[in-house]
Amino acid sequence: MLNEESGLVDMLKRHEGVRSKVYVCSGGYETIGVGRNISETGLGLDDREVNYLLSNDISRVRKELEDEYSWFSRMDSVRQDALIDISFNLGQTVLRKFENALKAMSKKQYEEAANEFMDSRWSQQVGNRALEVTSMIRSGEYQ
Repeated sequence: MLNEESGLVDMLKRHEGVRSKVYVCSGGYETIGVGRNISETGLGLDDREVNYLLSNDISRVRKELEDEYSWFSRMDSVRQDALIDISFNLGQTVLRKFENALKAMSKKQYEEAANEFMDSRWSQQVGNRALEVTSMIRSGEYQ
């Protein structure tokens, strides 16, 4: 689709600029991409765009976990999803600090891993989210 309108696309990119991070435009609105007003009064994102971003983020987090933890891809899909959820929330840098939980997961000691995740400031901060994902780690089943 963009190839058909490459002259227009090129012109809009040149005139609007291309930004991969949020910035405040000259009109005072939070903007991203090529002039996309994402402020409260702007266009924001539609469901398709939100889902596209989420899909890309899930793929990125999954790859990070696969690259860092050789045992990750050998876990069942529910436990993988639980760890993706935790990493999505915390980021890899913080997740790495859960050494005991990750070590237990690598040994398939899922009860111990869940207990380690629950015995953290993170679990207090996220409440029911921690209960749900640690239950998934314990049981290997969605709740």
